[in-house]
Amino acid sequence: MAKAQKIGVLLVNLGTPDSTQTSDVRKYLREFLMDGRVIDFPFIPRWMLVNLIIAPFRSPKSAKEYRKLWTDRGSPLLFHTEDLRDKLVQKLDPDKFLVKIAMRYQNPSIEKGLAELMAEKVKKIIVVPLFPQYASATNGSVIDKVMEIVRGWQIIPEISFISNFVEHPLFLQAWEELGKEMMEKGEYEHFVFSYHGLPERQIRKGSVENYCQLGACCNKYGAKNQFCYRAQCFQTTRLVAQRLGLPEEKVTTCFQSRLGNDPWVKPYTEDVIKELAGKGIKKVLVFSPAFVADCLETTVEVGEEYKEEFEELGGEQWDLVPSLNSSDTWVECIKDLVESRA
Repeated sequence: MAKAQKIGVLLVNLGTPDSTQTSDVRKYLREFLMDGRVIDFPFIPRWMLVNLIIAPFRSPKSAKEYRKLWTDRGSPLLFHTEDLRDKLVQKLDPDKFLVKIAMRYQNPSIEKGLAELMAEKVKKIIVVPLFPQYASATNGSVIDKVMEIVRGWQIIPEISFISNFVEHPLFLQAWEELGKEMMEKGEYEHFVFSYHGLPERQIRKGSVENYCQLGACCNKYGAKNQFCYRAQCFQTTRLVAQRLGLPEEKVTTCFQSRLGNDPWVKPYTEDVIKELAGKGIKKVLVFSPAFVADCLETTVEVGEEYKEEFEELGGEQWDLVPSLNSSDTWVECIKDLVESRA
């Protein structure tokens, strides 16, 4: 009897430099920022901005930041994704599924992951971008890259994409469990949910029927803003806060990691820090639910740099809830997402 063909699963995270050497960080930044979905300028001004300004001047500083993050296992973003894969393999039927990982930028590449799956003659591929909230610069970029690669294939199997999982019960439960674990260790006066930022123009580009006003429209989540990144972030905050029983007045959603002078989605995390300190709030617990693995933007930016800012303004405690990484409930969430598409 012929052996049944498997379903290929490709877990895709953002990416990481191969090392903390400035040359590797520069290479990573160039690939990342030259993506037209990340910096949505025409090619020539984008090339000049990235290659003549950002990459040469930012890479030495970024390399220093990556050195703070690096461990004996290398980049946390990579090894947490590897751990997630390994645990997922143990949960899925080995006769039915074959799991690979990839990074949108640098290594292991999406090309390599797809080639490995096709070499095993899989009958179908399920691509899971590991970004809970859909954005053109993340999920959209992964989907775009996969389609760019496969359009050159003679044979294209059935391919399924997970576009977001903002409301998946196990995703929310995983954050609830991590939040409760932190809250058992102490009392907090306020709870900050800090997400990666995007330029406002990118949000407006995806607005349905000009619904997006970058304001109160995000207070409700429905058909018109289901793919609005900002609305998805506010919805994530609401759902996690509800599970934790957090009073609405003690919860703030904000956005970090701005680049350039164009307006990005607000409120900015830096402004929220000043506002909280100005109100005399001393103890804050911070969630970063746009990321599912600890990385530069969580451990260093939120966990260290923002903590330092808060304490300089008189704050006493700024604690970061760890990312989902390879927690058991998070693994179950990915398992459910995959099996629902099988």
